[in-house]
Amino acid sequence: MDAALVQHQPWSRQQRRRVFWPVLGLVAAAICAVVVVGLAVGDLAPSTVATATLFALLPVVVVVGAFLWLDRWEPEPGRIMLAAFLWGGGVATLGALVVNSVVAVTYGEYTSSVVSAPFAEEALKGAFLVGLLWRQRHELDGLVDGIVYAGLVAAGFAFVENILYLGRAFDTDSFDGYTVFVVRGVFSPFAHPLFTVFIGIAVGIAAQRRSVAARVVLPFLGYLLAAGLHALWNASALWDDRGRGFIAVYVVVMVPLFAGMLGIALWQRRREQRVIAARLGEFVQAGWIPWYELDLLSTMRSRRRWSTAMKTQYGRDAARAVRDYQGAVTELAFLVTRLRHAEADEQADPRLAELLSAVTRTRARAVALTSTGR
Repeated sequence: MDAALVQHQPWSRQQRRRVFWPVLGLVAAAICAVVVVGLAVGDLAPSTVATATLFALLPVVVVVGAFLWLDRWEPEPGRIMLAAFLWGGGVATLGALVVNSVVAVTYGEYTSSVVSAPFAEEALKGAFLVGLLWRQRHELDGLVDGIVYAGLVAAGFAFVENILYLGRAFDTDSFDGYTVFVVRGVFSPFAHPLFTVFIGIAVGIAAQRRSVAARVVLPFLGYLLAAGLHALWNASALWDDRGRGFIAVYVVVMVPLFAGMLGIALWQRRREQRVIAARLGEFVQAGWIPWYELDLLSTMRSRRRWSTAMKTQYGRDAARAVRDYQGAVTELAFLVTRLRHAEADEQADPRLAELLSAVTRTRARAVALTSTGR
């Protein structure tokens, strides 16, 4: 009896670590988001809140879709991406609401908008990214992962914040509501992601460094850039009543920065493809994958066609198994590249054996399902 109990204890700890605490965290973050919306628009009519939520959802779908598209080579775990979104929409917004409200009462609305909001909000959003860097660094394979997680955190924050702004605007005047939607949802839906992406890039770079100092200094520099740009953006809206300062900052600063960030993201995504293509040839020589799968794994188009063909011939389970195999090969390619970049001993890293086992296991499942059709 005691022996059986001892045997089950590690399993229980593992379940708490992998299931209970993550789920509890997601629930807590979601509750924070509900509390924020309730405090800010709880006195409005339900129809007004529903309208505001619908209009706030429209740009979020586009923004999140863009980051998910960017993440197609090696999709991040769904639970972590959901946690990033809920952290931004719940924990970060609730914390920012409390801090900004206290500062507004104590020092005035201008100080709250230009000083408190940028630095508090970016700190709270960036906290999730720094937590990933220090607790789950293996999930950060480079700049793209940092950009994706930063974008999802910021998208969650912008979603809840837009509900607050739109709810108040629609409650005052429907014309004001549409104006706020055009400004925030059409012309600047990427504003919050653009700020926080600076932290994401810094975290993505820091994840590739072995130095502890780099993992402290780089995120802090990214945070200063994010908060500084955020402060400039907020201040521009208060410079004059005609909005000339806002338009000037939008055209001269925001649009070029957005174009630059887009270029960096696309360049890094292309670089990921080159990294994978380079590693695949080595994997064939090592006997880790068969030579005839080289072309099937080398481009996103060939991968998509492969999984689509398996779905047509053998069903969804077979297609999912093929995608799992593709993902395992990609993770292995990134790990080998990261170890070589850090000049670490590949064979001594336990993750290498784990991912090699995952490649073998997922490929065996894919072969079994495509051989039997079940």
